[in-house]
Amino acid sequence: MSTYVNKGNLKVSKSLDTLINEKVCDSIEVTPEIFWNAFEEILNEFTPKNKALLEKREILQNQIDEWHISKKGTDFDKEAYKDFLKEIGYLLEEGDDFSIETENVDPEISKIAGPQLVVPVMNARFALNAANARWGSLYDALYGTDVIPEENGAEKGGSYNPIRGDKVIEFSKKFLDETFPLVTGSFADVTAFQIKAGKLQITLADQSQVSLSDESKFEGFSGSEDNPKGILLKNNNLHMEIQIDRSDSIGSQDPAGIKDVLVESAITTIQDCEDSVAAVDGDDKAQVYENWLGLMKGDLAETFQKNDQSMTRVLNEDRDYIKPKGESFSLPGRSTLLVRNVGHLMTNPAILDKDGNEVFEGIMDAMFTIAIAKHDILNTGSKVNSKTKSIYIVKPKMHGPEEVKFTCDLFAAVESALGLEPLTAKIGIMDEERRTTVNLKECIRIAKDRVIFINTGFLDRTGDEIHTSIEAGPMIKKSEMKQQTWINAYENWNVDTGLETGFKGKAQIGKGMWAMPDEMLGMYEGKTNHPEAGANCAWVPSPTAATIHALHYHKISVSKVQENLLTQEKANLDDILEIPLLKNPGSLSTEEIQSELDNNAQGILGYVVRWVDQGVGCSKVPDINNVGLMEDRATCRISSQHIANWLHHGLCDETQVIDTMKKMALVVDEQNSGDPNYIPMAPSYDGHAFKAACALVLEGRNQPSGYTEPILHSKRLDFKA
Repeated sequence: MSTYVNKGNLKVSKSLDTLINEKVCDSIEVTPEIFWNAFEEILNEFTPKNKALLEKREILQNQIDEWHISKKGTDFDKEAYKDFLKEIGYLLEEGDDFSIETENVDPEISKIAGPQLVVPVMNARFALNAANARWGSLYDALYGTDVIPEENGAEKGGSYNPIRGDKVIEFSKKFLDETFPLVTGSFADVTAFQIKAGKLQITLADQSQVSLSDESKFEGFSGSEDNPKGILLKNNNLHMEIQIDRSDSIGSQDPAGIKDVLVESAITTIQDCEDSVAAVDGDDKAQVYENWLGLMKGDLAETFQKNDQSMTRVLNEDRDYIKPKGESFSLPGRSTLLVRNVGHLMTNPAILDKDGNEVFEGIMDAMFTIAIAKHDILNTGSKVNSKTKSIYIVKPKMHGPEEVKFTCDLFAAVESALGLEPLTAKIGIMDEERRTTVNLKECIRIAKDRVIFINTGFLDRTGDEIHTSIEAGPMIKKSEMKQQTWINAYENWNVDTGLETGFKGKAQIGKGMWAMPDEMLGMYEGKTNHPEAGANCAWVPSPTAATIHALHYHKISVSKVQENLLTQEKANLDDILEIPLLKNPGSLSTEEIQSELDNNAQGILGYVVRWVDQGVGCSKVPDINNVGLMEDRATCRISSQHIANWLHHGLCDETQVIDTMKKMALVVDEQNSGDPNYIPMAPSYDGHAFKAACALVLEGRNQPSGYTEPILHSKRLDFKA
């Protein structure tokens, strides 16, 4: 349990106080005394406002519940429903058109379309890996994944397989042909690269010399003009580097000495303090903030064992090149980092107020993450994150414009307290709650001078969809949700609203996660849908996935897609309000109901047992069919709310749910049998994790907005105690 020290009227976890005293306030022109006094003033101002916003959520939810209850047995009247939502202030009138006015935004956010990683900042090794994923080896990404099929002798095997390697090289050179075509010939025929009179000269096997069809795509080189080590190419604002080394084991077998193709991959990374971490007390929060500090100062390092060898991971340096005409320049070696704070709901015992109450964690995150990022603004460390001196904060789980305004006001207060220029802290609005979706334009208007990001989050958004309309009736199967009218309209509405409010060339419009990190062929074949929809960033589960997904942004010019979308009609609000109800609940067989319960229960247990017992907030969890899925609290929210919905409407009962949980606990125990740190749930079924999983369902109807955090935090604290 936390040890506290007194700071004014606050009781502060000793680990947090030490971090502020010894590391955060060093070199940022803010003393610890100024920090804590300002934080207490901010808490006094914003805590009552935060409570009022949460009370309004509850009032609106109760009104919606009562409306649906009053309409039971009648046909759904969408116009009456819309009128009702307007009457209670849930659905607001849209104001006049406008364009966002955010200034000082780095090109990685405003101009460059590409993959985005989300990583738990609490894990230093993962955080560094993601930050360094700005560049990735295409050869490695292809060789190690199912994009290259394991057939006809091309198995991965334990050692290098030259047959598979040839297929990797063939794929890569074909991609170069498509993206950077030569005047004649193919990259497969290249035997040499040279720079002559500021131009790229390419020699083919027949001794002919050619150039790129579009010579402007040659951006620069490394090494010498006659014997370059790297050829830097650029397409759709993204770079690729052909790496040359005739002494390398791969390069020595290549006619041109090509050893690899380096792909500019994760353009931005969200370092996450929220859904992908399990930070429930002062020690946890200190670890979260200390890693963020290391990233902002550039000195984060993590030593670990790999293949019986000790390795230390640090942040990459920038990459140096020479322009065609001879001037030196560099490109960032690291992803541009954003930080995701927690939402408005949770409090945390890391800090207690004068009455001994836990303070709101979202207010704490704003103060700490902005103070830490001031190190980057002042360049106190060895690396630079934002060249425009901005701090990028993604804010999740906000419900409507009032909550966006609260966040903007909070950021302004923190900026003032820490001596930062107004509007230094930018905001990313996660469009993952229904009241934000239907009022998205007005949410953006509130933040028009700070906003740098909107995105869709299917899982949280579906969890809120189920919870908001829980009294309307039983919902369709979870597996059918992505085919429903509302979800397609929601995805399009987000892009349309972003473009309508001037995001093109100024801010990111994002899409959600590809959740299957082992199924990269499926991602390569399917995730083109995100740039094709006009999104200039989309989430991927790993650096390898970022490298593969980056290929899509070479194939598709998001800027051109957005230009076309600007001329099309906006998605329909009525479609978004189409509640995904089962048309005929009585038609479901006993087997169908049990199958749905099994699937949801296994997913909940597989995630919760690691969260509660091991403090793992995000991991690859095998589903009921042993397919590895990236799971975080959002996936848990939809699964728990789905069972809670069916339980509430009598498609199953409590006994069946508990029996299903016990049956699936055996499955999850077996799936984790190789983990020496794993604590089995069966046969006692009385551990904190099993109790948490059951509570998420049995108490799901009454959880605020259907969130999982209150139960998970409580059970994790019980476990740690």
